[in-house]
Amino acid sequence: MEGVTDQNLARLARAYDVATGFTDWRGEHRAVSPGTLVAVLAALGVEGSSPAAVRHELDRLDAENRTRLLPPVVVCRTGGVPAETFTARMTTRTDEIWIPVNADAPTEVMVELDPHLGGSVALRPETPVVAWGHDPSRSRLTRVFRLPAETPLGWHRIQVEQGGRRESAALLVTPAALTPPDHRAWGFMAQLYSLRSRGSWGLGDLRDLTELAEWSARELGAGFVLVNPLHAGEPVSPISPSPYLPMSRRFTSPLYVRVEDVPGYAELDPADRELISALAAPLKARDRTLQELDRDAVWAGKRPALELLYDRAVRRPQAAYDAYRAREGAALTSFATWCALAEELGADWRHWPAELHDADGPAVAAQRDRLARRVDFHSWLQWLLDEQLAAAQRGARAAGMPIGVVHDLAVGVHPGGADAWTYQRLFAPGMTVGAPPDEFNQRGQGWGQPPWHPGRLAAEAYAPLRGQLEYALRHAGGLRLDHAMQVSRLWWVPEGQSPDEGTYVGYHRSTILSVLTYEAHRAGALIVGEDLGTVEPEVRIDLAERNILGTSLLWFERDEKGEPRRPEKWRPLSLATVGTHDMPPVTGHLHGDHVELRERLGLLTRPPATELADHHRQLSEWLRLLHELDLLTHEPAEILQSIDDRAQDDGGDGGVDARSRRREMERDVVAALHGFLARTPALLLGVSLADAVGERRTQNQPGTSDEYPNWRVPLADSQGRPVLVEDVIADPQVRATVAALREGLGAKAE
Repeated sequence: MEGVTDQNLARLARAYDVATGFTDWRGEHRAVSPGTLVAVLAALGVEGSSPAAVRHELDRLDAENRTRLLPPVVVCRTGGVPAETFTARMTTRTDEIWIPVNADAPTEVMVELDPHLGGSVALRPETPVVAWGHDPSRSRLTRVFRLPAETPLGWHRIQVEQGGRRESAALLVTPAALTPPDHRAWGFMAQLYSLRSRGSWGLGDLRDLTELAEWSARELGAGFVLVNPLHAGEPVSPISPSPYLPMSRRFTSPLYVRVEDVPGYAELDPADRELISALAAPLKARDRTLQELDRDAVWAGKRPALELLYDRAVRRPQAAYDAYRAREGAALTSFATWCALAEELGADWRHWPAELHDADGPAVAAQRDRLARRVDFHSWLQWLLDEQLAAAQRGARAAGMPIGVVHDLAVGVHPGGADAWTYQRLFAPGMTVGAPPDEFNQRGQGWGQPPWHPGRLAAEAYAPLRGQLEYALRHAGGLRLDHAMQVSRLWWVPEGQSPDEGTYVGYHRSTILSVLTYEAHRAGALIVGEDLGTVEPEVRIDLAERNILGTSLLWFERDEKGEPRRPEKWRPLSLATVGTHDMPPVTGHLHGDHVELRERLGLLTRPPATELADHHRQLSEWLRLLHELDLLTHEPAEILQSIDDRAQDDGGDGGVDARSRRREMERDVVAALHGFLARTPALLLGVSLADAVGERRTQNQPGTSDEYPNWRVPLADSQGRPVLVEDVIADPQVRATVAALREGLGAKAE
């Protein structure tokens, strides 16, 4: 790095939307090291390791910006402001649609409509405007064309010809915004794998989801149920427990299939059904224990059962299966091929023979032919899951849910998985996604996921992302975006570096949000973005402009004075919850379990006493506000004293009476917090099942892997007893928590 001109390097980085500095969670500016900038630029295919290389890249980029006619994707939003072209934003009347074309004097401009609709349209040039490129010292004349109002929503092509040069780009015509829910709704939030039942095989499954949705809708008036990502994992052991590190974001994990609901199961002969029952028995026995969830054991039982059903029912019902395969096309074939190869070679394509690294190469095609039956088996599994996902959403809506199932889209994928194999050229090499240090994760986070390459993804008109969104929304009333920053920027960390040695890399936010808006509009679904942490203010503005809901987390909601935000001051366009799966449930949070856990795991950067004092201060502030709003039955001082007494007793019970009194106060706080949520104007209110049943343990401790049983914690109550779906339905504490919330909703409605 010696001799690199920092000013030019910074200019080059900014040209590719790579941050040269950022504001951390304390509000302090942090400069990004030159080494990080060079590494990130290299991952983008840009050479920045010497002054000459930097100058060459700047000259090349300047020439490209001066001659390029179209951006990779043109977006027109009906009824609103057009999306950005390069870095220009032009205002227009809300009843007009415009297409900006980056050309001095185009001689011909045509729009090729969707081939299913047919035809093309000539456009009329309007008043030229100036659009700025990456270098503010230069401007380019940009003509603006009005797209006919009758142009249908969807994907088209735009073509420009000037002086013998022709360019085309994808054109997306999308609604300016989604239609928000017409009334407020509440729903349970569940880590589905942890919610078992008397019929599940060691993990919660799609039948359990259906039963939870139907019961909560009919008995409690729930409007939705939100679940963790159900993305596909490894087809062989060891299976990663994290739902946020999938092998594919498009397809679903067969761990969630209910075997007894597979077509053909009822027609099996007694011997086959007895064999399947024998496979299920030890897994069902585990459901009544608090043993860590074992995905490998579950798959070791389900896989032979499903293979037996495949052998018996492979021709039933063939028409529906064939239609599914035709609809999913090459994406399904590639995923199923990866699964079949992974069964033989391991679930990380980076360790396969070199000739199999190319998913579209002849060696893979030959292996696909050889493994045709296994490829078909894995395709059939995805069809089963699609059918059961559809049944869950149908059941939820039939039971009265206006929204139904809300699925979760992880921020990325495993670098050795199916998506990374199929789309490997669209990922940035040598990088992993993570997060800079923040208040809750003071050492930063590295998630081990490769980031999309912004330019290459745009050049593909976001096709893989579109496919993932379409699949996730097909049988859903909504979609939650984990780490909503994925639409705008991600924290890239060079492999081998610590998380605090990364930087932010920007994406084409307006275009990605438009893609998201269009897919959600097609599905008639809502979108919730997890816009927590160090989110750019303009991201929240853009989300709200499109009626995409944000996330309001009670423990993090504080006003400009640092005090708990009063309910009437919360934003309406959001999903309001008390906590998140990365924090202890309410009962554990009350006792400061998160501080003790992070101390034990070496994750604190401040002394434990300081952390606990800060926690007690914030907790007491929230308890005082709850009491002021007449939501608490007990006095805040009494609750805090009970917590202190237990801590001084080294976690002991302090006697039966003290234990009973403490649990009564814990339930009081849980109900009060959810009553508080109901007093906010938030459109959606989420109730964690873990909070509702009194669970203390967190599902995931960021910054750890095997040090803590992340994503392997079965649902339990405050006394450490397993909680099944049937127990949730009968639990008076669950109903009491929901009653407090529903009472608040009723009070707001009157």
